[in-house]
Amino acid sequence: MKVLFWGTSDRGKPRNRTLLEGLTAAGVDWTEIHRDVWTGVEDKSQLGRIARLGRYLRWLLAYPGLILRFLTSPKPDAVLLGYPAQIDLLILWPFARLRRVPVVADLFISLYDTTVIDRQMTRPGSIKARLIWALEWLACRAADRLLIDTPPHARYIEELFGLPENTVGHIPVGAEAGTFPPCPAPPRRERPRLLFYGQLIPLHGIATVLEAALSERGAAYDWIIVGSGQDTPIVETALGASPPPHVTWHRWVPYEQLSAMICEANACLGIFGTSRKAASVVPNKVYQCLASQRHVITRASPAMDALCGADDSGLTLIQPGSADALLDGIEAAMALGFPPPGAELVDSFSIDRIGAALLHEIGRA
Repeated sequence: MKVLFWGTSDRGKPRNRTLLEGLTAAGVDWTEIHRDVWTGVEDKSQLGRIARLGRYLRWLLAYPGLILRFLTSPKPDAVLLGYPAQIDLLILWPFARLRRVPVVADLFISLYDTTVIDRQMTRPGSIKARLIWALEWLACRAADRLLIDTPPHARYIEELFGLPENTVGHIPVGAEAGTFPPCPAPPRRERPRLLFYGQLIPLHGIATVLEAALSERGAAYDWIIVGSGQDTPIVETALGASPPPHVTWHRWVPYEQLSAMICEANACLGIFGTSRKAASVVPNKVYQCLASQRHVITRASPAMDALCGADDSGLTLIQPGSADALLDGIEAAMALGFPPPGAELVDSFSIDRIGAALLHEIGRA
C-alpha cells in the first residue's frame, strides 16, 4: 500500500509524528507532500492578532503548491491528513474525488468542541460558533474515514456532528519510540517529587493540582509544574509573587527535556478537568509517563477505562476536580513502589500496535 501524507498539519505535535512512525513500523511505503506552517507555535489560541494573521496568510498561501503537487504526483492508494485536518480536508476534497483517492483524516480534536464547549473561547449560539460547527460538520463528511484517539471520544464526535455510528475510528496517542524510554528507579529523597506538565488548558484541571499542592497535606511533596496557556492566570494568582518552596513552576521547557524530568519524578499527574472532553481523552503525557515507568495519577473516565481495563496498570484513577481525591491518589501511588505494574498496558499502545491499527483504518476508507 502506498500512502501519501498531505497538507499543513502540525509536525510539532507528537500525535502526527507517532502516526508516521506507526506507518513506518507497519512497513507502509509512505511519501509526503507537506508544508509546516505552525513551526514554533505550541498553542495557537495564544497567538497575538498580528502573529495570528501572519500564520493564517502563510497557511492559505501554502495550498496552491500543495494542490499542484498532489495533482501531478503518482497516484497513492490513500491520503492521510494529520492534525489539524479540518481545513486540509475541505481543500483537498474535490481534488481527491477527481483522482478517486480515499482520504483518511486524523481529527484528533474537534475545533468546535475545543473552542466553544471545552475552552469556552467562543459563545455558544453565536455566529462564529455556528460557522465553526458548520465548517467542521462539512469537513467530517469530506473524509472517507475519520480518526480520533479513544472510543468514547469517537462516539462523542459522531454525536456532536450527527455522523453514523462507527464512522469515526480510534487510534491511541501513544508515545514516540525512543523519546520516552523506561526510566530507572527514581532517586531516593525525603520528599517525593510530583510532575505535572501540559498546555494549561481547562481539561487539565490545573486549579485542582494547585489546590492540592498548596494544602497542608500537599506540603509533604515537591511539585514541579511545567506549562503555560489559557489557564496561566490561575497559576499566577495561586502562586503569587513568592511561590512556596515546595512548588516550582516552569512556564516552558524544551520537549527533549521532558523525559529527564519524568525520570526525576516519583509520580506524574495527568488531567483532572470535569468536562465531557476531559472524560473522553487520554492525553499524550499519560502514555509518555507510563512508557517511562512512572506511576500516573489522573481522573477516572470512560476513556481511561477503555485504555486500561484492569487494576494493575500503573494508573491511579481518581474523582475529577477534587484536590482531596488527588492527594489520596498520590498517597496510594507512593505505596505501590517501583517498578509500577502495567507492562501489558504499555505494549498495547506501542508504535507497532499504532501502526497496525492505522493500517487497518486506512483499509476501511
